[in-house]
Amino acid sequence: MKFIIEKLRSFLTDQRTKDISVNSSDLIKLHKSILLEKKFLRQVFAEIYTTCIKLRNKYFTSSGIEIEIGSGSSFFKQMYGGIISSDIKSNSGVDIIVDAQAMPFNDKEVRALYAINCFHHLSDPDKFFCELIRVLKVGGGAVLVEPYFGLVARYFYKYLFSTEHFDMAQSEWVATQKNHDVMTGANQALSYIVFFRDRAAFEAKYPSLEIIESMVLHNYLRYLLSGGLNFKSLVPDFFMPIVKTIEFLLIPLSSILALHHIIIIRKKNVV
Repeated sequence: MKFIIEKLRSFLTDQRTKDISVNSSDLIKLHKSILLEKKFLRQVFAEIYTTCIKLRNKYFTSSGIEIEIGSGSSFFKQMYGGIISSDIKSNSGVDIIVDAQAMPFNDKEVRALYAINCFHHLSDPDKFFCELIRVLKVGGGAVLVEPYFGLVARYFYKYLFSTEHFDMAQSEWVATQKNHDVMTGANQALSYIVFFRDRAAFEAKYPSLEIIESMVLHNYLRYLLSGGLNFKSLVPDFFMPIVKTIEFLLIPLSSILALHHIIIIRKKNVV
């Protein structure tokens, strides 16, 4: 079975990505061009960005700067110009280079931090949480979009990438395997481990950070059929309205079928 899945993954992989290292800035450039090609995928990300902004407006009461970490090929800033784009790697398309575990911002300067498919790549999540406490204003927070852990997602992510894994039983809050690069060895189940399985431990360790909401995204079918950034599209773009309608009809099953979820963390005033 594993052999068949690996062959299928190899067949579906966009050939342009095969000889490019996942840690290379060349891959970011390629992903940007793929996003321009795939209307399906651009709509998925545009909806994610809009959802992030709606959640910011709903939950974050402070003022301050807003930053997206791990921007990579993101076009978040193109839609919402007030956001500072950043990445840990050199990338001509971002405003600044930022390590989310040692941010170059002043204390209590940040209103909102956005991280899309970034959290599970952090080598030391505890450093990230300490930085959130330092840089966020009271009432500000972080919006994290991460791989989900439902019945479909946990099987899907187990075989999706050869450079990442999905292990819900991992004991430590460590994002990556030893001897890793930034984009390799990540455990895509990290958000489940920290914010769901070990939620009580997280709340005890960081009393000034509260998980105020978590929600699944309903765009999984369009994401899957688009091929994402690394695989071939499975259907032409003109099928998008039909696929979106199917997603709407399947909303009651989203907890089973979803591939991504959002976790909203807010900084509270602890005396």
